[in-house]
Amino acid sequence: MRAPARLALYGLLLVAVFAAAGFTANAVISEDTVQAWAEETPEGHGSGHGEEDMNSGGHEGHEAETSSLGLGLATGGYQLTSVNAPTGTGGEGELAFAVTDPEGNQVTDFELDHEQEMHLIVVRADGQHFAHVHPERNQDGLWSIPWQWEAAGTYRVFADFVPTDNGEGLTLSTTVQVTGDYEPAPVAQAAQTTVEGFDVVVEGDLVAGSASELTFTITRDGQPVTTLEPYLGAFGHLVALRDGDLAYLHVHPHGDTPRAGQTSGPEIVFEATAPTPGRYLLYLDFQVEGQVYTAPLVIDTAGNDGDGPSTGDEHDQDDHEEGTGDDH
Repeated sequence: MRAPARLALYGLLLVAVFAAAGFTANAVISEDTVQAWAEETPEGHGSGHGEEDMNSGGHEGHEAETSSLGLGLATGGYQLTSVNAPTGTGGEGELAFAVTDPEGNQVTDFELDHEQEMHLIVVRADGQHFAHVHPERNQDGLWSIPWQWEAAGTYRVFADFVPTDNGEGLTLSTTVQVTGDYEPAPVAQAAQTTVEGFDVVVEGDLVAGSASELTFTITRDGQPVTTLEPYLGAFGHLVALRDGDLAYLHVHPHGDTPRAGQTSGPEIVFEATAPTPGRYLLYLDFQVEGQVYTAPLVIDTAGNDGDGPSTGDEHDQDDHEEGTGDDH
């Protein structure tokens, strides 16, 4: 066969191969998954989304949802910079980041919210290794805190704050990859847990789309704990996340701001709004004798067995980058 003919035949074979590959990929990989992969490219992840980009295109519904669930890298012109942190487990280092304003300048003025200017929440995609800490800010607006990873995996990092110029509570988030052998832990319903001798039980029906009252009761050695101390402006602080994509719930504590020296217990009541049916991860912080304890619990929305679709995403597809969150 002549060379031109061989080349032509080879070209036809390539066309057929690529066409078959494209058909197979479309059959196996959903369009949503492809979009999620596209959002994880260095250009999209590193630079974030500007306000103009976020408000253009045909994604208004998606942005409206994520804007209230804390899943966004940017919103309203405010943006979370790249998070610098150790890349692997074991080594001590520093976690650092900043927030930029609509003009691209690092924000240096923040209001106190729950007694802190910045609430930093870090949790692995499977809900394990939760941390709620308060980094320090330098005069240039760089937030930092000593940091060490306990286990490998994909972590979501939430920055919860109120910029003075805006005056509104914002929650921005991004993800950090930690290298090493990843061993995900299954999430099972657990309406009670024990933390360093304290038994914590949550009661109440979490109803999707409605404000729901959740009551946490704390006991020790079978006796009610009535020495709960104020922590972050309340007798307890609750972070609630949707299993799968770790979206924030709207959570508000009941009762007035406690006075200095006042104690309470054994019950702490919160009002939570679950956006969709499914399973939710609860992390209750409470303080006794000057020490803060964190109780992890898991509940399902009323009428949901936890096996149905709660978000449409798996643990490794939690990287949507539009929107912001609400106070908790």
